Amino acid sequence: MKILTVALSGAFALTACAAPATRISTGLQRYGLDTQRADCVGARLQGDLSIGQLQRLGRAAAAYRNGDTDPGVLSAGDLLRVAGELRDPAIALAMGKAAAGCGVLS
Repeated sequence: MKILTVALSGAFALTACAAPATRISTGLQRYGLDTQRADCVGARLQGDLSIGQLQRLGRAAAAYRNGDTDPGVLSAGDLLRVAGELRDPAIALAMGKAAAGCGVLS
């Protein structure tokens, strides 16, 4: 499984400057995911989740790696586990669809 690297605070942080898809994509690219797959994940998550759900996912992913020796790196499996633990089936489904549909799991 390829590693999906994420700038957790940058990837999912929601500020007024850009659309969530753009912020997610930029954060993913900053940590090594190619532009095409990062744009794909960002667009899919923005389309499938509310801003509140995106914020919950970002906070949970950041907390998941808190204290880790390499907290900026999450595998696709890590993100799917985090999404599944949020007890919101829409988040888990959206993350799984984005990872699979954008070629992050291959």
